[in-house]
Amino acid sequence: MGNRLSKIYTRTGDDGSTGLGDGSRVGKDSARVTAYGTVDEANSAIGVVLAAPQVPEDVAALLTVIQHQLFDLGGELCIPGHAAITGEDVDALEARLDHYNDALPPLKDFILPAGGEAAARCHLARTIVRRAERETVTLARHDAVRPEAIRYLNRLSDLLFVLARVLARADGHGEVLWNHERRRPV
Repeated sequence: MGNRLSKIYTRTGDDGSTGLGDGSRVGKDSARVTAYGTVDEANSAIGVVLAAPQVPEDVAALLTVIQHQLFDLGGELCIPGHAAITGEDVDALEARLDHYNDALPPLKDFILPAGGEAAARCHLARTIVRRAERETVTLARHDAVRPEAIRYLNRLSDLLFVLARVLARADGHGEVLWNHERRRPV
């Protein structure tokens, strides 16, 4: 295991730079830092989903596994050339996505990011994962990023959408459908 932090502040980033996992330094606003920072934000948002009291045990267990994988993915993005996410990780997300989606009725309308506390939190996590995916794609345009990282984020956002639907039902709120024919205020 690498170095342990005994002191939280180092003052080395006071100049607007930060250290990557390989020891190199880059600007805190670099595409790489933005990508792994948003992966960290997504991980935190999943923690907020887990803090909701209505999350079923099987969903909580799955989200905890995903939090560990997101930590691994953050490390992969922080250390140029490092590999942590595998094709098997992506396949496992797809299997869980299929498992949960098979039990849901087909969508005939768009849904709003609502449906109770846990579902709304899950929708927020989904949108943060989508941003992490976009920022990782941006990074990949000028630096090496393994395709598994992008595929993982893409499948994870899909899975979080399906889990939000599951959570809306589990909480008893149900999904909130987008009403495209609603009257507009005068």
